[in-house]
Amino acid sequence: MKFSTSKTELQKALQKVSKATPTRSTLPILSCLFISTTKKRTLFRATDLEITIQVELPVSIEEEGSACLPIKTLLNITNELPETRVTISVKDQKAKIQTDFGEYDLMSKHADEFPEIPKIGTKQSFNFDSFTLKEIIKTTSFAISKDELKPALTGVLFRIKNSEITAVSTDGHRLVRHINKGFKFKKSIEGDFIAPRKFLSFLLNQELEKNLKILLGENYIAAENNKDIVITRLIDERFPDYDSVIPKDNKKVLNVSKSEFLSAIRRVSIFSNKSTHQVAINLKEKQKCNISTEDPEKSSKAHESLNVEYKGDELTIGYNAEYLKDVVSHIRTENVIINFNTSISAALFNPSSKEEKSETLMLLMPIRLND
Repeated sequence: MKFSTSKTELQKALQKVSKATPTRSTLPILSCLFISTTKKRTLFRATDLEITIQVELPVSIEEEGSACLPIKTLLNITNELPETRVTISVKDQKAKIQTDFGEYDLMSKHADEFPEIPKIGTKQSFNFDSFTLKEIIKTTSFAISKDELKPALTGVLFRIKNSEITAVSTDGHRLVRHINKGFKFKKSIEGDFIAPRKFLSFLLNQELEKNLKILLGENYIAAENNKDIVITRLIDERFPDYDSVIPKDNKKVLNVSKSEFLSAIRRVSIFSNKSTHQVAINLKEKQKCNISTEDPEKSSKAHESLNVEYKGDELTIGYNAEYLKDVVSHIRTENVIINFNTSISAALFNPSSKEEKSETLMLLMPIRLND
């Protein structure tokens, strides 16, 4: 196998596929990059057995073949090179990298040791507007759970019905429901699937075509972008009944400036307990909101007052400041509307104005305040 390409093209390809390389693995082959060179094209592929990324890159092919090379070594040397022509050749399990600056030798592994690309078994395929997809990922991904013992919560639920897509994420403390209306699919598309965080994070950070092709199978989902493809195993778990936890009777309403509210929480939370991050919100006047915290262990406390609009009975409610900051920062309007019920029930966070084709609702559970 022998081919040459520019340093920039090689670097871009390696950076993409490296996202699928596991940090630790019991299978040494997974730390390698699979390279396949034919007369038609050269493919790079990496996998951690959950997500597979394959890219096609422009090269000058001198000799066909395939091999597996250590991806970290390739990426490190490419990052250190200035712009140059890079030639990679493999013969008898020995690889050579040649540039205008020098030659670098390394060992390769047999290509047949590398896992095959998953068979998607396509049930449905459709085009997804990439701008809308990125908006959904940005809005929902912060509430995805990191608890591997609750696999259903480690991704985003996509529910497609008619021309509407509902995306939901929750970690048990926060919940986000984002609804997009007015989708025009070429054919009737319906169904639910849970896409893992890593797959969505990869798509969010890529330059995508206007219309991304999605291939949906029984156990896998794939996204085709130009000549690149990313495939991941779907989360085969039952997502919680999120509608049942969204309260319907939160009649106490707070209207507050997002920037002022967020800044006050950030300042006050500096003095909160570092394990609970507890802050209290007190509402007893129509135009005042008091935010406070106290940490007896360090004899620290803080208090701020904000000008707000509030309708409802007096209420004092506690929150984990980190979760509260996350929720408020993801509201896209200048003001935040918060609907409360009691000090121990979930509050609903909404933008102050509705968008034409989308609707976002965020829920946050309170924490019990120390006496």
